[in-house]
Amino acid sequence: MTCVLEARSLTKTYDTGGVEVDALRGVDLAVQRGEFVAIMGPSGCGKSTLLNLLAGLDRPTAGEVLLDGERIDELSETELARLRRSKVGFVFQFFNLVPTLSAVENVELPLLLVGRRRREARRSANALMGDLGIGDKHGTAPLLLSGGQQQRVALARALVNEPAIVLGDEPTGNLDSAATREVLGLLRAARDRGQTVLVVTHDSRVAAAADRIVTLRDGRVAEAAALEPPRPVTLPFES
Repeated sequence: MTCVLEARSLTKTYDTGGVEVDALRGVDLAVQRGEFVAIMGPSGCGKSTLLNLLAGLDRPTAGEVLLDGERIDELSETELARLRRSKVGFVFQFFNLVPTLSAVENVELPLLLVGRRRREARRSANALMGDLGIGDKHGTAPLLLSGGQQQRVALARALVNEPAIVLGDEPTGNLDSAATREVLGLLRAARDRGQTVLVVTHDSRVAAAADRIVTLRDGRVAEAAALEPPRPVTLPFES
């Protein structure tokens, strides 16, 4: 397999009121194309920081981030935005839905930003929302949705344009068991289509669905273990 996403000696230091805090301390990570990787570890170990750096949402203090062999930590904000629109889908821990748009308008937004026709974008958005069990919420404002429904809208938005890389920060954190199985089924389906999936999670069910688990502790990679073979996801309609 080909390495699609890579961190090299990645360091991130925050200044909190004159006190420097090291969130990441020289992280090395290589993610192969078509791989499903779960990042785990205790709260405060740097998981979300790592994900934000890999997505180009933040910049490292030191080290490099490469996407398809290109350093993205050196790109301008405009170049980063263009790259994210075309190659990266991101599921935020706190959803980050646009409150003035309906659920389906949030989902179709990535397609419109890359030039897809509105009718085609709406059709794709409605189909994916149906797969996630929220097809009846397409016209609803995000603030009128439950936390789990907002989470599924955010996931649909990340998946709708079939990006090469899907990054998720606790993508099942607000979901019940049935909805979690649906989400894991979609993530595995994305992986089976050749998309790369990288998620931060505390959920052992998510980790069990991954090809590999990377454990962070104190801002460093403590362990990386492959699951052989990848464990199947049982969907609600399967026996």
